Amino acid sequence: MKLRILVVILGSVFCTALTSLAQDDAPNQFATDAEIEAVKSAPSDVEVQPAVTDQMIEERLENILRATDWFLRPEVDVKEGVAFLNGEAETEEHRKWAGDLARNTQDVVAVVNKIHVSHKSIWDFTPAWIEIQRMGREAIQATPLLLLGLLLFGLTWVFATMSMRIAFALFENRLPSPLLRHVISRAVAIPVFLFGIYLILRISGLTQIAMTVLGGTGLIGIVIGIAFRDIAENFLASILISIQRPFSLGDLILVGGHEGVVQRVTTRGTLLMTLDGNHVQIPNATIYKNVIKNFTANPKRRFDFLVGIDYLDSASKAQEVIQQMLEGHEAILNDPEPMVLVEELGTSTVNLRVYAWIDGSQYSAAKVRSSVIRLTKRAISDAGLTMPDEAREVIFPKGIPITMIDDQRQTRHPVEQKSSKPLPSVEPETVQNESEGGFSSEIEEIEKQAQESSPPEKGANLLDTEEKQ
Repeated sequence: MKLRILVVILGSVFCTALTSLAQDDAPNQFATDAEIEAVKSAPSDVEVQPAVTDQMIEERLENILRATDWFLRPEVDVKEGVAFLNGEAETEEHRKWAGDLARNTQDVVAVVNKIHVSHKSIWDFTPAWIEIQRMGREAIQATPLLLLGLLLFGLTWVFATMSMRIAFALFENRLPSPLLRHVISRAVAIPVFLFGIYLILRISGLTQIAMTVLGGTGLIGIVIGIAFRDIAENFLASILISIQRPFSLGDLILVGGHEGVVQRVTTRGTLLMTLDGNHVQIPNATIYKNVIKNFTANPKRRFDFLVGIDYLDSASKAQEVIQQMLEGHEAILNDPEPMVLVEELGTSTVNLRVYAWIDGSQYSAAKVRSSVIRLTKRAISDAGLTMPDEAREVIFPKGIPITMIDDQRQTRHPVEQKSSKPLPSVEPETVQNESEGGFSSEIEEIEKQAQESSPPEKGANLLDTEEKQ
């Protein structure tokens, strides 16, 4: 019996709970059409802050204008949403900015901008003082970066110098040219230096400048190459000359029509001391592209000259006489042996070409040649041979007038017969004379003159292998 009562009570409580839940959900399930339409047409702009008053707009705009410090005595008056702006502005941009600010303010329907631009006195240094203060602040702020940049620059310089010295030491025994070693060592140091500069600019915040430096390096190289084409050509020619060495210091050379003793070779040109004692500086590009005749490379030098004898004389005898004179001359070499050759039959003489060799490092070719020509003349005269003058033909275009003389008045004069015996030679028997001054080479004298003179250009001598760079 008690159990039934308990079941009835629990059933009634459960039914009561279901009824209350059904009543709570009923308004959502059975909403009217008006309520549903109101939910669909919700307002697009909902103002949480109510519309501002004219006084609030005035206070807001005046506070903003004063906060900028761009305006002098700014005043704002708002009537029925129309904002009247008064005061002074430093620039026209500030005046325009104030008008745009008022137009963008809430509930402002129109703006009347009465702000005028003030004209400052020419003696007003306030802008300059403001700029100085700004620059001072920026300088103080940049001081740590400046110190760091100086430290990096010092390290860059040290690393570039060390790389240059290491490269120079590596190629010291491999490259004989000091100029080439110097160029290669600097070519190694330049990228190290440029990379350090790039890091300094990046750390300083100048990234754009750093990229410009790296990108403009190639362009600068092209511009410099075009502008200084001749200088670059001479520089490259000096490198090639120092490597190939077509001549050495003290060599007597002939190049480009200039003959002289090599004194020095710089990155610009080659300095010669001519046999007249003058300095001649020739660009290295000209030296490299022209024909070089080196008289000192082979100390043995040959000279020649022409001598003519009479047609009635024996050419073989003349050759034998001159050959004996050459073999007995102290400055003439026997190896290679001298030669006397018949070259041509002239108009009135048989021409002989005399060839002789000397040691150019000991004797002067001009002095020995003078002595040999003089002794040849004496030998030919002593041998009874003659050296006639060239035959000349005289032409009389109008003819020669002839006058007949009476036979009785004609007197005969004996014709003096000239002896065909050659006159004795008046040449001295000595091989040398005072005029020729000995056979010594003039190279020593040229070197002496070069030491007493001052070089026209300073610079390292590229042909001096013992010079320390």
